[in-house]
Amino acid sequence: MNPSCLQYSLTEEERRTFDETGYLVLENALSAEQVEALTREVDNIYNAKVQAGHDSTKALFYPNFIPDHKLFLDLVDYEKVLPKVWGILGWNIYLYHAHMIVTPPSGQEKSDKTFGWHQDSGRMNIDMETDPRPRMSLKVAYFLSDLSEAGRGNFWIVPNSHLNNHLAKPEGGVGQPEGAVPICVKPGTAVFFDRRLWHTASPNWSDITRKVLFYGYGYRWIRTKDDMTVQDLWDDNAPIRKQLLSAGTNCNGYYTPTVEDVPLRTWLEQHAKDQVKR
Repeated sequence: MNPSCLQYSLTEEERRTFDETGYLVLENALSAEQVEALTREVDNIYNAKVQAGHDSTKALFYPNFIPDHKLFLDLVDYEKVLPKVWGILGWNIYLYHAHMIVTPPSGQEKSDKTFGWHQDSGRMNIDMETDPRPRMSLKVAYFLSDLSEAGRGNFWIVPNSHLNNHLAKPEGGVGQPEGAVPICVKPGTAVFFDRRLWHTASPNWSDITRKVLFYGYGYRWIRTKDDMTVQDLWDDNAPIRKQLLSAGTNCNGYYTPTVEDVPLRTWLEQHAKDQVKR
């Protein structure tokens, strides 16, 4: 990993924004060329899924896409993003979840129906007893489509809701929770969000197909959330990327890591010691 990535380290203002609101918007995280190339590969996958029987009028949720192309793999330790991820979570991290979502125009009329509001990670929000629950993980969403206007299948959030274990939803299933807003962003934007942030997908009432890549980072002792096959990539990648792809010396190393388990910590000790959390 090139030390030049440290120019993208998490700033104190970004940390404060993320801690207080539960999310962070990074404009121009991807160049126009990256967006074009990634979109091409997403389209290839989507078209293949449609040919295999996927309903082209329905959203495609496709996990474990990292092995499908090197462009996806290169975002795992992307220099503009990874320093902000370890700035929030620390060095004992890996990619525990990744999924691609393609949402075509729904052809539906707009309605006020309440969306499917939730916090990520399922049973984690039931089994843990604390209030608020611990952060545990975050996601980075790379937006490839122009979602600068609402109604395009936008990702909706309730800012500042990540410290609330419960969310008051409108009665009767009509309308959205108080404070809810759509994330309206240009192609190439990356949005970081705390897994506890109350959020939802929304219907695509436009004529634009929404395309987003989600990269979920969590602590190495968390199990993967989908059937990832990234282990097949270990031999061809450098140590830090291998860590992010779940490599380890043994099971105990995920809980009590050795130097071999977490090369990211060693790298930080050499290049940015002030960013090494204990």
